[in-house]
Amino acid sequence: MTSMTKIALACAALVAASGAFAQKAGDNIVSVGLAYISPQADVGKLTNSTIYTPTLAGASASVPATTTISASWLHMYTDNVGAEFTLGIPPEFKQDLTVNGTTHKEAAKLKIHTPAAVAKYFFGNRGEQLRPYLGVGVSRVSFHNVSTQGDALVMALSAQSASFTSSWVPVYTAGAIYNIDDKWSVNGSVAYLPIKTTATFVGAAGTTTGDVKLNTTDYVIRLGYRF
Repeated sequence: MTSMTKIALACAALVAASGAFAQKAGDNIVSVGLAYISPQADVGKLTNSTIYTPTLAGASASVPATTTISASWLHMYTDNVGAEFTLGIPPEFKQDLTVNGTTHKEAAKLKIHTPAAVAKYFFGNRGEQLRPYLGVGVSRVSFHNVSTQGDALVMALSAQSASFTSSWVPVYTAGAIYNIDDKWSVNGSVAYLPIKTTATFVGAAGTTTGDVKLNTTDYVIRLGYRF
């Protein structure tokens, strides 16, 4: 057997083996890992029922990024098309509020639930070890364990209650799966959720409402197992 023949046979065996790596129709992949969640808060006009609205004009908010556990289940309907369902441990965010140039640190605390269903298209074919993808889907965003704390202004606005409305939000994602072997893989992705909600605060100063945007970028890495 010539050296060229041996090389050709070895390459053929490698290609055949690598074909077992990539995602194919009927596969299910469960994954768990970490999500780094970075919201960009934008507060619209706040309206108060008893005090002058100009007092709250130009109010702004900031929400620091945080990390949490993320899990998913991906089902492949064809070699290139799959649907993924994701959820995780709802992270707690601390929101700073700035009014008239004064920043009220950690004025609000809340947990955000963002379970999502995303359709994904995988590029390449089932014989490739690295599979980039694009996806689009929807998330049901809801806010829980909302509480407020702080100085006299914050408590006057929100001592009695604080809430944010739930909504359906589109999800846009891009990423890639690297198949370690025929069972294990690593999935890295970035997703964007343009979250919009209405905030309602009730306190001694009456009821305050306003629209809030939390345009959120999620950076996720997970270890997956195929069955």
